[in-house]
This record gives sequence, C-alpha cells and structure tokens, in this order.
Amino acid sequence: MHAFSARRGRSLLFAILATLSLVVLLIVAPATGQVHAVDVFGALRAPGEGAFIAGHRGDRSQAPENTIPAFEHALAGAMDFIEADVQLTSDGVPVMFHDVTLERTTTGQGRVSEHTASELARLDAGSWYSSEYEGVRIPTLDEFLALVAESEKKAMVELKFAWTADQVTTVIDSIDRHQTRGQVVLQTFSIETLVNLQAVAPGIPRIMLVRELPSQPVPMAQRFGVVGLGTTAAAVARSAGAVEQLHEAGIGLICYTLNTQDSWSEVRALGVDGIITDTPSELDAWLASTSNGT
Repeated sequence: MHAFSARRGRSLLFAILATLSLVVLLIVAPATGQVHAVDVFGALRAPGEGAFIAGHRGDRSQAPENTIPAFEHALAGAMDFIEADVQLTSDGVPVMFHDVTLERTTTGQGRVSEHTASELARLDAGSWYSSEYEGVRIPTLDEFLALVAESEKKAMVELKFAWTADQVTTVIDSIDRHQTRGQVVLQTFSIETLVNLQAVAPGIPRIMLVRELPSQPVPMAQRFGVVGLGTTAAAVARSAGAVEQLHEAGIGLICYTLNTQDSWSEVRALGVDGIITDTPSELDAWLASTSNGT
C-alpha cells in the first residue's frame, strides 16, 4: 500500500512538472518569436517621407527576372530589399520563378511544378531577355540565399501558391543553412501558407499580400501575426485611414509594383513604407532628387 502511494505520488509530481513546463513554453515561445515591423523595415514612414526600395524579381531592368544576374544587379544597387519568387518543383526543390508555366521566360514548356529540379536546370532562362544572357539558368532557393548571405541587403521572398507545413519547412531549412534569418522576410497571398508559416516559423517575419484593403486592416494583420501588408497603390488610395491605422498598431504597408513617378509620389504622400519596383535605380534617383532639402 505504501509502495503504491509512493508510485502514485511520483506520477502526480511528474504530471505537475510536465504541465508547468508546457505552460512556460506557451508563455515564452510567442515572446521569443515575436518580430516587429520596425526591426524589419526601420522606422515606419510618415506621409511625405521616402519609402524603402525593393527590386522586383531582382533588378529586371538590367537582367532577366529571378535569375542570378538580376539578383546580383539588385544586391549591388542602392535598394534596401531584393524581392523574388519561389515555388516547388515536382521533386520538392524550391526554385526562383514567378509564372505558373515556363514558356514566357525559358526554353521549356508546361508547369514548373510538373518538372524536376534537374530538368529545370537544363533550361535557358536568359535568351528571351537578351542574347547577352543566353544560357542563364533558373536558380534554386539555396543559390539565391547564398548570394543574400554574402550581402548586407534583405530579401523579400514570395511563396507562390499554397504551401503545406512540410513544404514550408524546406524553405526554413534553407534559410537556416545559409544563416539568413535576419535578412529574409517571407510573403504570400495564400492564407494556407500564412497559417503554416506562423505555425512552423513564427520568428521569421511575414508579409500578407492582398489585392484590396479592408476598412479595418489591423485585426486581419494581427490574426496572422504579420509585420506588414503588401497591396496596390489603388487599394491604399481607396482605403482612407488604412496607413494610419496600421502604423498605430506597429504594422508596415508596402505597395507593388510601381514604376512611374506619379505612382511613387502618390504613395509617398500617403506614408507607405516600401515600394516594390521594376526600376529600382530610377526610383532611388527620384527619391534623392525630390526629398526635402534638395
């Protein structure tokens, strides 16, 4: 009887300790994984202040989009961020590519997701742009992050389409292999992908891409734990007060893909924090020539 009571007492003690440990993890984990917009974008902008620049798919004004030459041009330029797209091959390798199909920017045919990484690696992804880039290949995420790791720039990587938790893990593993957690922001239009990113890697900053802004954008952003929303200039203009609401909650706002001085001027006046553009060098020169005091 005494032995049974002792065993029961030890079991109860272990159960209490296990429960306390779980409570501590639940309390501590969110705090340790929390990332703030100012940590990623710097100070949130006031109306009239210059936004940060993100080169769309690298610097596609200088080289074919989402290729190593385009990324190298972007990383050598004055922009703060390099924006790029990633999707999975049929054998689960993350590669840098925007379109669903291969025809527009490569010598291949069909969907990216229907080809293995080795099949995609044999395609020409540069000659469509210029003969100078004939033979340029589709890079993998590992190759892209190796470049980012050698720079002081940050990368804004869009996960195309819907990703499962296991698929998201392949991206996180690549980020960790290249020790680029402090340089990478992940973004997506997919709610499923956002949820899985939040579950798998809450400490990596995320941007929610939306085509329209709700009248009350803060609850949506907070629900998914994102550091910012990305949308169009027209959506921001239609949603009066959205920028102010987001900034008051410590959340950033980015606009894509703006390539004219009129659009740059419009979003700067609204206090947008970042601009994704196909012409990052032109935007940088425009910001320098139109900033206060010049």
